[in-house]
Amino acid sequence: MTHPENTDVASVMKAAQENLWLHFTRHGPYVDGDVPMITRGEGAYVYDVNGKRYLDGLAGLFVVQAGHGRSELAEAAAKQAQELAFFPLWSYAHPKAAELAQRLAAETPGDLDRVFFTTGGGEAVETAWKLAKQYFKITGRPLKHKVISRQIAYHGTTQGALSITGVPAFKQMFEPLVPGSVRVPNTNHYRADEITGVPGMTPEEYGRWAADRVARAIEMEGPETVAAVFVEPVQNAGGCFPPPPGYFRRLREICDAYDVLLVSDEVICAFGRLGTMFGGQKFDYVPDIITCAKGMTSGYSPIGAMIASERLFEPFKNPTEMFAHGYTFGGHPVSAAVALANLDLFEREDLLGHVTRNEPVFRATLERLLDLPIVGDVRGSGFFWGIELVKDKATKETFSPDESERMLRGFLSQALFDAGLYCRADDRGDPVIQLAPPLICGPKEFDEIESILRSVLTEAWNRL
Repeated sequence: MTHPENTDVASVMKAAQENLWLHFTRHGPYVDGDVPMITRGEGAYVYDVNGKRYLDGLAGLFVVQAGHGRSELAEAAAKQAQELAFFPLWSYAHPKAAELAQRLAAETPGDLDRVFFTTGGGEAVETAWKLAKQYFKITGRPLKHKVISRQIAYHGTTQGALSITGVPAFKQMFEPLVPGSVRVPNTNHYRADEITGVPGMTPEEYGRWAADRVARAIEMEGPETVAAVFVEPVQNAGGCFPPPPGYFRRLREICDAYDVLLVSDEVICAFGRLGTMFGGQKFDYVPDIITCAKGMTSGYSPIGAMIASERLFEPFKNPTEMFAHGYTFGGHPVSAAVALANLDLFEREDLLGHVTRNEPVFRATLERLLDLPIVGDVRGSGFFWGIELVKDKATKETFSPDESERMLRGFLSQALFDAGLYCRADDRGDPVIQLAPPLICGPKEFDEIESILRSVLTEAWNRL
């Protein structure tokens, strides 16, 4: 099947070229060239307008946990749309949002029982910062408004979430942003020598060092001004930085000591990506707030959530208090129905167990690539992996901006796609290839990923 019947391929391609503004995309190449057009998906694969098949090595965008083409999720959407297509959560509720909130609260660690729905991850991050500010104002600590986050960490594109984001290139065009955001080192142990200036730290030592930088930042800013620390369980931008042993235990201690909220940004890491329902569960910590989105519906309908500790909701029980914040489509009935059906599917097919069982296989398959001269590091967790590319394995020398541009954008992204693998070649930090396939994948798909990467990376090295 090449394309849906009655679709004039030429007119769709023209519309994409002339009317569509793509996200995070350089449009230069498409002024005279075709925009890649994906028309359908099935399982772990997607197909373009010409019928060519690609392994979806990024689950869309860390989203399609249950795989493409799941009719039960489409049916849940259709059924709900006929019953109640839309009603807002402004002073009113509808059954699916209430059921989903209860279902999520049952899965979260600790007392994170209060669910505020959004339509995506950036909005969830925005919501968490606003809640932190208001919570401290109405509980008598009005100066606490600042946020600490990590270098090269991505937290979203709205003005608040972008301020928390630690990728300078994404921010420059939109400055000045929201003041009060402070950066600390991330958990990239592969680069620990240059980050710390202390050679040879063990992962445990580096974890302690990195967590202690958060304490130092809070002290520098003044604990009475810091509201929250935002961290991902596994940091995405820069290429999958897992936490060193003991990092989150120490971070939790620091946040408690300074009365600072620990926000676990799990937009990518929740809903099975790491083999647990929520990312913090993988590393045994309980945050004060979880932000999540992407995998909640496996992408079949947009939704996100900020899930807060009951303690943070307590002041809002005051009859005159209100969190003056919301989104028209937050907790949309159709999205909530799809999320419930998706969570049913997770249970029925034991997707969490599947990821946990297959994580060592995926890791071992990708680590075979370490025999290539261009592969410096393979790191990650669950079904979420980064492969860092280097010019010299012995010295860990990375590529110059010009080489990076030529290799990643000029060759790798397109070459991988042409070879039948959709994934991300990224240089928000050092050059990496990121992989996060649907959670239904197994050894067959892992081998296909490794085989395509091997041939394309070998060619990339030869071109250098």
